[in-house]
Amino acid sequence: MTLQKVKGTPVALEGDRAVAEAMRQMNPDVVAAYPITPQTEIVMRFSDFVASGEVETEFIPVESEHASMSACIGACAAGGRVQTASAGAGIALMWEVLWVASGSRLPIVMHVVNRSLSAPLNIHCDHSDSMGMRDAGWIQLYDEDVQEVYDNAIQVVRIAEHPDVLLPALHALDGFILGHSVERLELLPDEAVQEFIGTYTSAYPLLDVDHPVTYGPMDLQDYFFEHKRQQAEAMVHALDVVAQVGDEYGQLTGRYHGLIEGYRLEDADYVTVALGSTVGTAKTAVDQMRDEGIKVGLLKVRCFRPFPATAVARALGDKKAIAVLDRSLSFGAQVNPLCLEVIAALSTHGFAPKLVNYVYGLGGRDTVPAQICDIYQELIRIDSDGITGPILRYVAVRD
Repeated sequence: MTLQKVKGTPVALEGDRAVAEAMRQMNPDVVAAYPITPQTEIVMRFSDFVASGEVETEFIPVESEHASMSACIGACAAGGRVQTASAGAGIALMWEVLWVASGSRLPIVMHVVNRSLSAPLNIHCDHSDSMGMRDAGWIQLYDEDVQEVYDNAIQVVRIAEHPDVLLPALHALDGFILGHSVERLELLPDEAVQEFIGTYTSAYPLLDVDHPVTYGPMDLQDYFFEHKRQQAEAMVHALDVVAQVGDEYGQLTGRYHGLIEGYRLEDADYVTVALGSTVGTAKTAVDQMRDEGIKVGLLKVRCFRPFPATAVARALGDKKAIAVLDRSLSFGAQVNPLCLEVIAALSTHGFAPKLVNYVYGLGGRDTVPAQICDIYQELIRIDSDGITGPILRYVAVRD
């Protein structure tokens, strides 16, 4: 697809409102959702668009998040373009049906506003919710800022619906940090968004009575394994599709989105790896360290599922020391979700740089540039003396 670049309209919106605006422009057939902090404003605002007739969407206000995803599954299987939004405990309540959505190869889109999981009760950001579903068969993109919130909300529709993929997809925006913070962004014209996502025609709609199909049948030893293998292959195909859609979106907007993004990375000796809103904080730290003449850099992981292992390994393989930043815990593991993927990528591609894992920002705790500068200083010591302490470390936590 070759696209003509269009000029966007600059506006000031918080992330939740940016998602609602993107949904209005896309005009999905069905939205089924339940409100939960810090996601509520997405569906609250979108319900206003429904009530005022600005969209033709069938909005289903359900009694729980389990019911929300169940309704999305039914509507998507029927042949509709379907979206929802959730966070934290809402995603946990969806757990069973998340797997039904992916196993049924339904391109549902979910806007996830990251929130910690209880207990103790916490409504602020970490990545426990989306990382908890990392093996559920959903494509996962992570947003750095409100502009990327908007951009990814549009791109995931094309990615999920691609005929080589047909998997559900989410993009994750950090709760409150992006969801409730106002930033400048550019909104595309409505018609440009509609042209970019195109129309969706389900290959196997339940409502096509002339070509009956079955969704979710009993599938035991005879074919279950083969169907899971097909899902795995679809996720592999998604790597190219994510990159392709990001390139086409760049042709339209001038904002190109890849699987990963390096920041002052090429000549860097010491590198942090991060995803989500902390990428912006890390960029500030990189600039401060560079001003002191220290060769540091940053690798942003935009696409976490499927994980771009080859690209990550090539970007990091020649570095002296690396710190991978995780905003969630994998209890009992030696390191945490993002770090596990980075280590596997490096190892399987024949690289073994010095590497440590930092957990930060759980429950919404602030992470500031000075803390990331301290991580870079620690990487310099690791390069000189080796890893003398634990591989797993914590940022700004009391002893």
